[in-house]
Amino acid sequence: MKQSQIGRDLANDQFPNLTRNLSLVENSLSNAMAGARVLVADQDAMTSELLRSLNGGEGYRVVSVSDGREAFRVLKADADFHVAILNIAMPHLHGVDIVKYMKTEKRLMRIPVVLISGEGEAKTGAECFAAGAIALLPKPFTAEQLHRTLRLALNSAGRAEVRRAA
Repeated sequence: MKQSQIGRDLANDQFPNLTRNLSLVENSLSNAMAGARVLVADQDAMTSELLRSLNGGEGYRVVSVSDGREAFRVLKADADFHVAILNIAMPHLHGVDIVKYMKTEKRLMRIPVVLISGEGEAKTGAECFAAGAIALLPKPFTAEQLHRTLRLALNSAGRAEVRRAA
């Protein structure tokens, strides 16, 4: 028997409602994330396709653009996004520059930003976080890594909303 299974069995024996309660919390989070509006800016076709697949199972509403200038235009016209996913290196305007702009605009600063980095761009991690990104997702990434990062971003946005309301 695997150690993780032993731990689950022990937890179920000692806390019989734990599994059911965790399932309720996960379902509640999934329902809260359904319909979340996500801005995606990436020129790579394969990455863009994976990001567009978010429209399916998770129920995100994705607005996809292929370069930094388009992302900038969309954000100037529309601030109603729950998360922004931006490639660091895009034509015309880089992701870090867009994050810096977003953090200067009151209507955009509440949007959590996830930056995507290609090979060799990991050294810019400190710059990404200093600019205001909440996560850095290195390529190549899996659908599961993407979903976890989005959950993190949406959870971060939810906490910020609670702090502002208090």
